[in-house]
Amino acid sequence: MRVALGIEYCGSGFSGWQYLGARRQVRTVQECLQQALASVAAEPVHPVCAGRTDAGVHACGQVVHFETGARRSARAWILGANSTLPPDISVAWARDTGEDFHARHSAVGRLYRYFVLNSTARSGALAGRVTWHHWPLDHARMQAAADTLIGEHDFSAFRSSECQSKSTLRNLRQLRVQRDGEFLVIDAEANAFLHHMVRNLVGVLLAIGAGRRDVGWAREVLDGRDRRLGGVTAPAEGLYLCRVDYPPHFGIPAPRGAFLPVPPA
Repeated sequence: MRVALGIEYCGSGFSGWQYLGARRQVRTVQECLQQALASVAAEPVHPVCAGRTDAGVHACGQVVHFETGARRSARAWILGANSTLPPDISVAWARDTGEDFHARHSAVGRLYRYFVLNSTARSGALAGRVTWHHWPLDHARMQAAADTLIGEHDFSAFRSSECQSKSTLRNLRQLRVQRDGEFLVIDAEANAFLHHMVRNLVGVLLAIGAGRRDVGWAREVLDGRDRRLGGVTAPAEGLYLCRVDYPPHFGIPAPRGAFLPVPPA
């Protein structure tokens, strides 16, 4: 039987999603989740995720699947796993799915949301959950730059040196910058993302919003296809995996969102 789950977690206390092996004494989301699910299934399980988030990155719309011989109700998976999971991870929903569903390969889109506190004073209450930027940011300039990046392009300049993707073509469907008082909210939606792509996009936009670069620089970076010209990678703590989109016939539930409502697919 194949089971799909919706997962939420605060990434501050994790070294990312992927389990790195018993020799690496680090805490990962995958390891915590597979231990909790194994206790419910009474057998080992290996959860596969839609997006391997990095250390410090959060998720309110992560989707996983796993194979099991155990038959449990959705309620049993949710309550059983959550009774064992640490407070910074939770299972939001569970459902049986066919063997044709794959959390990563079946996905047709992903939406990440990035939060910036643009204020002279940092926030103690939101430490680890938003990025703090004390220089004034012009969100209109940031949006003008973002608009030049929409569409299908070679995003080589926006991926990390550790990225293992064979193709650097991605269809960036949305890159929206909104201000809500002292907060900037940046939504990035694409068919898929390269390693560090969202954080590198945000890093470029922040430099433009602060006036350190012209609006046209974003497109220059894109066309240059050289990561060394792309500026600083934005910190991980402001980034949330908010939604993973699938064809409707899979019946994957909508996520609960992060801070602000997530637009429907």
